[in-house]
Amino acid sequence: MDQNSERALKVADFLLQIAAVKLSPENPFTWASGIKSPIYCDNRKTLSYPAIREEIKKAFCEIIRAQFPHAEVIAGVATGGIAIGALVAEELNLPFIYVRSEAKKHGLGNQVEGVLHANQKVVVIEDLVSTGKSSLTAVDALREAGANIEGMVAIFTYGFEKATTAFNNANCQLVTLSDYDQLIQQAAQSGYVNNDQLTTLKEWKLNPEAWKL
Repeated sequence: MDQNSERALKVADFLLQIAAVKLSPENPFTWASGIKSPIYCDNRKTLSYPAIREEIKKAFCEIIRAQFPHAEVIAGVATGGIAIGALVAEELNLPFIYVRSEAKKHGLGNQVEGVLHANQKVVVIEDLVSTGKSSLTAVDALREAGANIEGMVAIFTYGFEKATTAFNNANCQLVTLSDYDQLIQQAAQSGYVNNDQLTTLKEWKLNPEAWKL
């Protein structure tokens, strides 16, 4: 097993252990978009577990040092990417900024908070990538503010084709600590789901918007 796969399964196990990811094939969740899903993800829970938080921070830093060695600024996407992004910036001794979901409607009307100079090389931190829409809105805001985007690193992605296409079209490299396929593999190996549930989880991934029990 290569280092990336080993890390992905390890992070997946962390998320399952602390119920940051919940799997419920028989009683699916309803996302804000209306999609019925057998998985729900809240990676902000990782912040409440110091040992896991430290492991995730270290994994982010390893990826950034290896793949984005020229990074000059770390940017967190509100809200889930702010805390872990600040921890990563502290570890790398780099400036930190964050991106709101939209510009403030008062004061200076900022969407990017913090000090960003024109053409600085920025790595963006996210907790979760689903369709990629909100993540890439943050990337657009940073570019409009003058950033040179090196790439984005996230804790987890569902791996939707829609997101992959969106990141490719936006010319933004996405690297994640773990993903849906690795997570359900780990869930099966660890006994979080049985074979029938694993089949359901795989079926959902093929067509989430049309999926029904």
